[in-house]
Amino acid sequence: MSRINVIEHSEANAEQKSLLDAIQAQLGMVPNFLKVFANSPSALKAFLGLHGIANEGSLDAQTRERIALALAQQNACQYCLSAHSAIGRKAGLSGAEVDANRAGTSEDAKAAVAVKFAKALAEHSGEVTTEEILEVRNAGYSDADIVEIITHVGMNILTNIVGKASRVTIDFPSVDLQLAS
Repeated sequence: MSRINVIEHSEANAEQKSLLDAIQAQLGMVPNFLKVFANSPSALKAFLGLHGIANEGSLDAQTRERIALALAQQNACQYCLSAHSAIGRKAGLSGAEVDANRAGTSEDAKAAVAVKFAKALAEHSGEVTTEEILEVRNAGYSDADIVEIITHVGMNILTNIVGKASRVTIDFPSVDLQLAS
C-alpha cells in the first residue's frame, strides 16, 4: 500500500482530473506513480514536461529504457524496474538485453557505454572523470547526447525516489530486484 496518497480520478479535483485524463489519453492508463505525483499538479506538470522534452531528443527509446533499467536496479526501485521492464520489452528489448541492462551493460556495444556512463553519473552524483566523458564521445555520442544521458539519469533518479519513498503499488508485471552478491 502506498505511503503517499494515490490520486484516483474519482477523488481528483478539476486540475488533477485534467492531468490524469491527458495521461490516460496518451498512455491508455495512468500508472500509479503518476497518481502519486498528482498530489501536486505542479510537480506532475514539471515531470511530464521534462519527460516529454527528454523523449524528443536524439537518444532512441531503447537506450532511454536501458538507462532506466540500469538505474532502477542500481537504486533498488522495484516499481521502476517493473515498469521499465515492461516498457523496455514494448520498445523491443529482449529478455537477455533487459538482464544486461539491469547488470549495468548492454548487448549493444554503443549502448553499453551509455548505460555504464549513466550508472557512473548516478553513483558519483555527477562526478565523472574526463576519461568517462571521452569514452562516451569515442563510442559515437555527441555532447547533445551526453547532456541527454545526464537528463535521463536525473529524471530516473527522481522517479526512483518517488517510487521508493511512496512505496506505491506496482501496477505492471512485478519484477524482483536482484540482490547484490
